[in-house]
Amino acid sequence: MENIWMYVLFALGIVFVVKGGDIFVDAAVWIADALGVPKFIVGATIVSLATTLPELLVSAFAAAEGKVDMAAGNAIGSVTANVGLIMAISILFMPMAIERKKFNVKTVLLLLAVASIGFLTSNGSLSLWESFLLFVIFGVFIYENIKSAKGEGESAEKAEVTTREKIKNVLFLLLGTAGIVAGSQLMVDNGSAIAASLGVPENIIALTAIAIGTSLPELVTTISAIVKKEPSLSIGNIIGANIIDMTMILPVCAFVSGGTLPVAAQTYQLDVPVCFAVCAVALIPALISKRFRRWQGAVLLAIYGGYLVYMMF
Repeated sequence: MENIWMYVLFALGIVFVVKGGDIFVDAAVWIADALGVPKFIVGATIVSLATTLPELLVSAFAAAEGKVDMAAGNAIGSVTANVGLIMAISILFMPMAIERKKFNVKTVLLLLAVASIGFLTSNGSLSLWESFLLFVIFGVFIYENIKSAKGEGESAEKAEVTTREKIKNVLFLLLGTAGIVAGSQLMVDNGSAIAASLGVPENIIALTAIAIGTSLPELVTTISAIVKKEPSLSIGNIIGANIIDMTMILPVCAFVSGGTLPVAAQTYQLDVPVCFAVCAVALIPALISKRFRRWQGAVLLAIYGGYLVYMMF
């Protein structure tokens, strides 16, 4: 009977995440139009901050309970899943031209964040003092978004909206966020229990089931953006979410762990290099050619699939 409830709650989590993500994207697009803010900026700030809440909460809870492999594995594994799986799907279904000025700074910040984590954790831990470097990158990311929003928002035409519409869409934004967070937590908790009952090691759970589970909000918002033909919102959401994952979650885990977060050798020897590789394949060619191309999506899926197979076997 207990096993049945694990599957029921896991399925319920999927429903919450899917519906919450759909509601959230609708509200985010409306807010972008109403405020005259470019959709890319909305994707890289509001959407990203909300959809990274599951990763933050899961990693923080894991660190507080002493499950340090799960804490680090979830954060890094989520970024790898976001790019190797979710961005790959977005690129395959909707290759798009990009404006280099919108992506160059954030691309550098993401690659710098991943490389910094690889360097800082190479001694087997991440201290609170070392985490300040990641917080600096996070601060630059937020500053860049605010600057871009101001610069582009001034020339954008704001839609005429009523107070009732504002309240309704803000409530929808909050409702969607609540659905994403609650659904992701249900999926993570019960997905982990299901995997554990099958004898899957904790670090593998963190890098696969939990990482993919907590990345489902990004997948849902990406699929919704593809259906609604809003590719800039999709890519902006993924890049923004990844920068937040890399620069905020691990420092928070270090704080929760008492000032130092122990990091397994596999993290800096395998997981971080794979994470850097998928980010580089996804972003560097796009900056050079000013376009995301389908071959990048295929390569990303191949790398991510090979990574999962290697860990499982």
